[in-house]
Amino acid sequence: MDNIRPFRNHLPQLGADVYTDPAAVVIGCVELGDGVSVWPFAVLRGDVNFIRVGARSNIQDGSVLHVSGASAAKPGGSPLVLGEDVTVGHRAVLHGCTVGNRVLIGMGAIVLDDAVIEDEVILGAGSLVPPRKRLDSGFLYTGSPAQAARPLTDAERTFLQRSAQTYLETARAYREGV
Repeated sequence: MDNIRPFRNHLPQLGADVYTDPAAVVIGCVELGDGVSVWPFAVLRGDVNFIRVGARSNIQDGSVLHVSGASAAKPGGSPLVLGEDVTVGHRAVLHGCTVGNRVLIGMGAIVLDDAVIEDEVILGAGSLVPPRKRLDSGFLYTGSPAQAARPLTDAERTFLQRSAQTYLETARAYREGV
C-alpha cells in the first residue's frame, strides 16, 4: 500500500482488523493496535521517534500525529502514545504527547510535547494543551490553554467507549465494502 510507508528501515506495524483509508498516510515507526482506524487525510509520521496507537482507537479525518526527536536536553525525545478506545476528532494535532484510555480529543484540538492526558477525559473542540501539562482523569477540559470545566457525567463516560465502538463498526463496513 502506498499510504503505508517505511522510513529508515521502520515499516509501520498494523494489528488485526486495522483500517487505513487510502487517503491517509502512515509513515515509519508507527504501531497500530487491533481494530484501529485511520481516516481520510490523517497523517501519522513516526520518523524521528515512535507513535503507538492502542486497540480500537480512531484517528479521524485531517488529523496530524507527529513526534519530537532526541536532543541534548531530552535524549529520548518525545514519542506519541495513545491508549485504547481513544477518539481523535477531525483535524486534531497531537505532537509527542501521551493520551490514556477512553479519551475523546475534540475536533481541531492541539496537544503538544510531553503533555499527558489521563484516562477518561474529554478535551473540547479547539482546545490547546500546552507542553508538559497534565489533564487529570474524569474531567471535561476546554479552552486555550485547556482548563478543567467540570467533572464528566456518567453518560459522558459511557459515550467514550461507545464512540470507539462506533468507529470500529464503521471501519469494518469500509473494509468489507458494505
